[in-house]
Amino acid sequence: MFKKVVSAIVMAAMLAVSLTGCGGKGGEDNANPASQESQGKGNETAEQNSFKVATVRWADWGEAYHEGFVDTAAENAGIKIQWETILNSDWGDKKAVLMAGGDLPDAFLGSICFSAAEIASNQNSFIALDDYIDENMPNFKAILEKDPTMKALATSSDGHIYGLPSKKPCRPVVANQMFINQTWLDNLGLSMPQTYEEYYNVLKAFKEQDANGNGDPNDEIPYGQGYADTTMFFLLPFGMTIGADNTYLMSIKDGQPVYLPTLDSYREGIKWMHKAYSEGLIDPEVFTQDTSMRDAKLMNETALIGSAPGWTADATFGPNSSQYTALTALQGPDGERYISSDPEHWNYSRNEFMITNNCEDPGALLRWMDQFYTEDASIQTFYGSFGVGVEKAGDTYSLLPPTNGDSADTFAWVNSLRDFGPKYIADGFNDKVKLPADSGDGLKLELDKELSQYAKPAYPNVSYTNEQLNDLSTLYMDINSYVTTMQAKWVTEGGVEEEWNTYIDTLKQMGYDDFMKIQLDAFETYQANAK
Repeated sequence: MFKKVVSAIVMAAMLAVSLTGCGGKGGEDNANPASQESQGKGNETAEQNSFKVATVRWADWGEAYHEGFVDTAAENAGIKIQWETILNSDWGDKKAVLMAGGDLPDAFLGSICFSAAEIASNQNSFIALDDYIDENMPNFKAILEKDPTMKALATSSDGHIYGLPSKKPCRPVVANQMFINQTWLDNLGLSMPQTYEEYYNVLKAFKEQDANGNGDPNDEIPYGQGYADTTMFFLLPFGMTIGADNTYLMSIKDGQPVYLPTLDSYREGIKWMHKAYSEGLIDPEVFTQDTSMRDAKLMNETALIGSAPGWTADATFGPNSSQYTALTALQGPDGERYISSDPEHWNYSRNEFMITNNCEDPGALLRWMDQFYTEDASIQTFYGSFGVGVEKAGDTYSLLPPTNGDSADTFAWVNSLRDFGPKYIADGFNDKVKLPADSGDGLKLELDKELSQYAKPAYPNVSYTNEQLNDLSTLYMDINSYVTTMQAKWVTEGGVEEEWNTYIDTLKQMGYDDFMKIQLDAFETYQANAK
């Protein structure tokens, strides 16, 4: 609040100065034509170098996110930024009005602003940056030449660059992962399971014995809903290498794109999961409960859940987190171990800065953005500026402790662009960063050290044409609804073996072949853009 008041006072003062300069016909400067002419040129220059940039924020965290490095970089580029900070909760309505009216800012910062489909349907509102990049962005050009992933992400399906991509620091290879109650294992004298069969036996022991030791042998839920896809994570040993959200359940097998719910290994996994469900090893409410019911079980005063997926133990189990440890990557029927890993979607992103057709000097904005593509800049736009979120000594970066009682994650969001905005770190950069190993990003990276060895290729962050996106929105709505319905039915009631051929035929009738052709075409375009 204090910062808002100060900001208002400063803005009022700036406005007063501006009005005085524009309307001061009776002032002293009128007596001096030379002074008046000079001031007029100064105002004109200031206006020419001023740009309106809109961005979206998850919550009302104030304006500290652009104070420090971000605004200083603008000054270094000789420009002034008028920020329009929009809350995510308001953005849906405001976006519709803004795009319909055409009164756009000079640029949008952050991939949170527009989805790929929205960008495609408003393509005329954004300009191609290719020619301006050549002239104004040496740092970014050098990155495109050495990192094919950044090049592929930057390049749209029509071969032009409309948005700037990013690669974030201190991100894990492992996405969400499985956790197991170590206290329960210890209480029952069990070892950490290494195979999917041993995992089943452990869940069975959790069910049949008083694993939590409260005297009630019937209140344990061996496998429960966590903060990730409950079914697909249970099926991980069957090669269900699920990627990030909104990736259409696509994956890569033997170098080729596949839709996971059509694989024979998926069918086998569903059979195995139904066996576990029918024996009471899986929460009977797993497909029906809401998030409040889930959280009540995960964080019950006496631990009730034996195993569940999530990001970290503290983020998933709250006050019970000390009882949980990372479940090892279980060996599946094919002898392989699998994890959920999608570094390209989690660590890279596209469309982090887009310039509209209202901007009269795109080169000036890109000279500002080019400064974001250094290691010093990237760590500051992720955790907070030097002296606020990060301290640098030589080549080493140390995360500063949060102030004002914020968690480390919240403090970073308040004081930086965090996940959004252009940034880039090279391989090995994370080794230069000192993070607390017991919470937040540091804890996740500690977990990553063991499981990341099992990562398999994930479906890349492909770009779709406008036509492909329109077709996908229709096709996938029907396909995903049917797959989800059948998945729940087969897990709870069984029958996947008997109904599999009908299931595949029904998917084809829903346009599955068209869906896969779009994915294959987009995959080929992505590979071509990466060269």
